[in-house]
Parts: sequence; C-alpha cells; structure tokens
Amino acid sequence: MSTPFGGPARTAPGLPNLPTPPTGWPVGSYATYEEAQRAVDHLADSDFPVRDVTIVGVDLMLVERVIGRLTWGRVLMSGAASGAWFGLFVGLLLSLFSGSEGGTFGPILVGLASGVVFGLVFAAVGYGATRGRRDFTSASQMVAGRYDVLCQPRNAEKARELLAKLAMGGPIQQS
Repeated sequence: MSTPFGGPARTAPGLPNLPTPPTGWPVGSYATYEEAQRAVDHLADSDFPVRDVTIVGVDLMLVERVIGRLTWGRVLMSGAASGAWFGLFVGLLLSLFSGSEGGTFGPILVGLASGVVFGLVFAAVGYGATRGRRDFTSASQMVAGRYDVLCQPRNAEKARELLAKLAMGGPIQQS
C-alpha cells in the first residue's frame, strides 16, 4: 500500500488502511465527546485492553460558528500580515545565501516589503471576487449528536461492568 505521494502508507498496526465502518458491541452512549473520552480513560485506568474500544460519533453535523464581520480593513490587514511573514521568511533565506558581507538586511527588507505588497494584492483580489457574498469569518467544526463507545465482543461484558461502576460513581450517565 502506498500514499498518493508515492511513499509507503503508515498506519498503526491492526488498523485498516482504508476507511471502514466500526465494529463491536455498544458498551456506552454519551452526549458529549468529553464524556466518551472519560469513559475510555476509565477503562484504560482499570487495565482494560483499550485496543478493543472505539469511540463513534453518531448523527454527525457540520457546525459553522460565525466569529465576526469581514471588512475591507480586516481583509487588507490580514493579507499584509500574512504577506509580511512570508516575505520575511524569503528575505531571511536570501540573506543567508547572499555572498555579500554586512549586506544581510537588504534582502530581508526587500522580502518583507514585497511580501506585504503581494499579500495586500492577493487578499484584495480574493475578497473582491466574492462581491460581498460572504462578509463574515467563521470556524467550522464536525460534531456528533451522541458518542457511542464500542468494544469487541470478547471484552464487551467486562467493559459494560466497568462503565456501569463509573456511571454510578460519577456525573457521566450512560444511555
């Protein structure tokens, strides 16, 4: 098996190389990922063979949280800043490989200035192309309606017992 870039595929031993549906018996169901993670952590703390356990997000949804309004000022400042970082990087590389003694700041300043200009231009063109159809910034996240903990049949009963003890002693509620 190889990657799209020609190298060998590297996966953990025992994990499938291609996307496959999870297997196992349900041993717990939780409203949040944090609760499911706590349940698996409890199993690990109890010396349970956690390689038999899988957390499965069910009823997936893409949640896009709006962070703020996008304006020309913000777009241009962001473009200038990202261009400046890239230009500084290029300028530093050029200064390392330039043969002149003492003239190391010239390539850095040229790279920085060029980066700012190109960053401004590319940001303005990109934002102008949207014609105001998306005047906000956001962050996307994949979340699930619930998180099921599955376990291979050979250890499922033991997992259920351990998770039942956790549910009786802590705020996690199994459904």
